[in-house]
Amino acid sequence: MTLPNRRRAAEQATDKRDDAVRAQYADASAASGYVAAHDSGPSTRYFFSRLHAVDQALAPASGDLLDIGCGPGILIGHLLDRRPGDFQITACDRSPAMIDAVAQRAGHAGVRLSVGRIEDMPFPDDSFDVVVAMGVLEYADVGQALRELARVSRPSGLAVVTMLNPLSPYRAFEWGVYWPALRLLGRIERLIGVKPEKRHGVPRSGIRAVPAPRLRRMMREAGFEPADLVYYDLTPFLPPLDKIIRRWHQGWRDRPERTVSRGAQRWLGTGYLITARRTR
Repeated sequence: MTLPNRRRAAEQATDKRDDAVRAQYADASAASGYVAAHDSGPSTRYFFSRLHAVDQALAPASGDLLDIGCGPGILIGHLLDRRPGDFQITACDRSPAMIDAVAQRAGHAGVRLSVGRIEDMPFPDDSFDVVVAMGVLEYADVGQALRELARVSRPSGLAVVTMLNPLSPYRAFEWGVYWPALRLLGRIERLIGVKPEKRHGVPRSGIRAVPAPRLRRMMREAGFEPADLVYYDLTPFLPPLDKIIRRWHQGWRDRPERTVSRGAQRWLGTGYLITARRTR
């Protein structure tokens, strides 16, 4: 393949990924579904553990806070409830539907609202004491996103970022075995005439996760000095077994600290969090 053809193919792949990401969160039903998934469902433990990790990382912080890729405002609602007055919050997401959901959830509390992408944010340089990118880097151009986070952070400002952990047994099995198996089953069901609404399958997500050592290196290159690294949603169970077990065992709701680790169990974390300070 010639260089122009390779470049064209790469651009087409990027466009397809961007379309997949945009389609997931484009309307009000997506926003309400996201909220429902936090409250109950197969991913609730993951969301609960991630929020606990982010909450702990923000414990010493205050001031102007940007929640980029804020979704329907789960973190924002949590901070307004638990730490009223500690932060002046700006919510930003690429999806207008998500920002509308934040307005309904927290607009009355003085939260500033903005539509924009993490790779090209509509804020001046040095705008925020704290920047949070929770569940958004997997869907973005990571290098450009980190450079933008550094640009809008004030000197020595705190960055809190999360990422799915591609090296965990759970993610490796989910992405390499379980999801492909469901898609294959769906194709077979289509061939034998199963109705579309009853077919198995997993929509293309646009997710591209990087391991923690690489993300730390990229953060340094962008102008941050990484500090803490914690893995969350520790689970030894592979899908779909994990979903069955979690219906019956919900102790993590009362002891969220058991779902995170910096030690020997960290390899079981399906996601991880890095805190860093802007250095330049």
